[in-house]
Amino acid sequence: MSIGQTQTTVFKLNLLKALENFNIGTPYTYKIALYVATAVLNETTTEYTTEGEITGVGYSTGGEELTITGLGSDVSNNTAYVSFLDVTWDPANFTTAGALIYNSTTNAAVCVLNFGGNKTATSSFTITFPAATSTTAVLRIN
Repeated sequence: MSIGQTQTTVFKLNLLKALENFNIGTPYTYKIALYVATAVLNETTTEYTTEGEITGVGYSTGGEELTITGLGSDVSNNTAYVSFLDVTWDPANFTTAGALIYNSTTNAAVCVLNFGGNKTATSSFTITFPAATSTTAVLRIN
């Protein structure tokens, strides 16, 4: 499988340049796009790409907009994190192996998610984000 499970290097650099902002109400929009198992997505991915993006019933190129529900921190674990609402494609008839969260305002890649193998949807497909804590949130910095 060519899909990693990682934050991208460009995301880390963009944080240092103050080019990312997850505050609710900011002009930045973040999206999640789905990919086939042969897609090449890892820490070197710099931007959203259609190469390897899935096609199928209920899926539109570029994926779905993410809803940020808040930011959190855990001082004892020296970690900050972002929480997202779950995302559902309904109807859905496609197979996917991973995803890319990206800043759709700039197309800059944020993080890559590996689903651990192909996931096939025949009616609906939901990405259920884990609880937003310093040890489980999908997007966290420590």
